[in-house]
Amino acid sequence: MFSDWGFSWGGWLDNRRGEWWLLAQLLLITAHLLPVWPSPASFGLLIWPLPLFGLGLLFLALGLFRVIEALRSLGASLSPLPAPKLSNQLIATGAYTICRHPLYRALLLCSAGVVLATGSLLHLLLLFSLAVVLRGKARFEEEGLRAVHPNYTQYAAVTPAIVGWMPGLDWR
Repeated sequence: MFSDWGFSWGGWLDNRRGEWWLLAQLLLITAHLLPVWPSPASFGLLIWPLPLFGLGLLFLALGLFRVIEALRSLGASLSPLPAPKLSNQLIATGAYTICRHPLYRALLLCSAGVVLATGSLLHLLLLFSLAVVLRGKARFEEEGLRAVHPNYTQYAAVTPAIVGWMPGLDWR
């Protein structure tokens, strides 16, 4: 499976298939397990407001649902690396009708859920950092998709990248 995705020791050294983007993404996602900082008590709150906690959990659950939906839509074209697999198909159906990178959008939704549920400034910084990394990874990915799918440019012109209404996350 790893060789089918294009992993190689050389790639980890020179980033030929976007391995560094993947590593940054995984580190930032894992960093979401860090404790809340600063604590709500730093803001004078004994506990974080329950409505924000609930909304955060809702965002997190919706994000996880969207992750599964995006993974199912990709099917055999799934690869954790941003460079397209040699056998990939251009997917423009299912979750990919809403945006070109629904998996990245879902990860950002999960991250925003953690921020809302905890009120953590550290996790807010992680959300912004993850958005920057996913934007870079998506742009790297799109270079490869344009090279192997002549109709990708047309698809990209009418479909938002990650979040259509958010500056920096759509570059149509």
